[in-house]
Amino acid sequence: MKLENKIALITGGAMGIGYGIVLTYLKYGAKVIILDNASEINEVITKLNESYPGMINGFKVDIRNKELLNAIFTQVQNTYGHLDIIVNNAGVCKLEEFSDMSDEIRDFHFDININGTWNITKIFLPLLKLGNNPAIVNLSSVTGPMVADPGEVAYATSKGAVLGFTKSLAAELAPNIRVNAIMPGYVDTPMVHKMAEISNPENPLQVIEGIRNAIPLKRLAKPEEVGELAAFLGSNEASYLTGIGIVIDGGSTLPETNSMGV
Repeated sequence: MKLENKIALITGGAMGIGYGIVLTYLKYGAKVIILDNASEINEVITKLNESYPGMINGFKVDIRNKELLNAIFTQVQNTYGHLDIIVNNAGVCKLEEFSDMSDEIRDFHFDININGTWNITKIFLPLLKLGNNPAIVNLSSVTGPMVADPGEVAYATSKGAVLGFTKSLAAELAPNIRVNAIMPGYVDTPMVHKMAEISNPENPLQVIEGIRNAIPLKRLAKPEEVGELAAFLGSNEASYLTGIGIVIDGGSTLPETNSMGV
């Protein structure tokens, strides 16, 4: 129960990696507040309350909407008084060739992946400063800082920015608040499956199979596996870690080539 008595705010927690993080945090005893713009959020909260009564709360919100986030801040403050962990997980990815990419698609990535992370951190930081050994966990990616595929320019740029945000903020908030980033490879989520459909509309499963075969561990990550790392970084077990990005990719960034070797 390494997160017992911790109060965690998790964005994008209604599905995908975020849902895996929510499940893991609840398992380790945290009280969780989900912020998500998905229509499924109320259904998710109702379902989780059956297994974790009194441990889960949430708000439907677009993290680009600072006015609504400020209103939610007041509700969180009145209900909980403080936060111990912020997990900036909410993010988007739409594949588009750079030469064809509209400003709208570019800004869609930047406004959610960068500005949304900025908004959440800036608005809720006063509550985090009141927390017990507080921590921020940002979701960056191996895409951008380490690798990239065609069509990912906007996404890669935004995730590289999140890693830079993490490092600079860690330096600024030390020694009182730890700030770290998780850099996932491919995770078995609806977003990845949608990307596969864009890549190969006729046979998206072939894309997933190709990804799987290129990973040394021969599978995509489960969202809960990323959740375990997020739980560690949010817990007191990671008390001497700040300003780092931890790769969790099944070894996908490990191979130097796809042809050399015995």
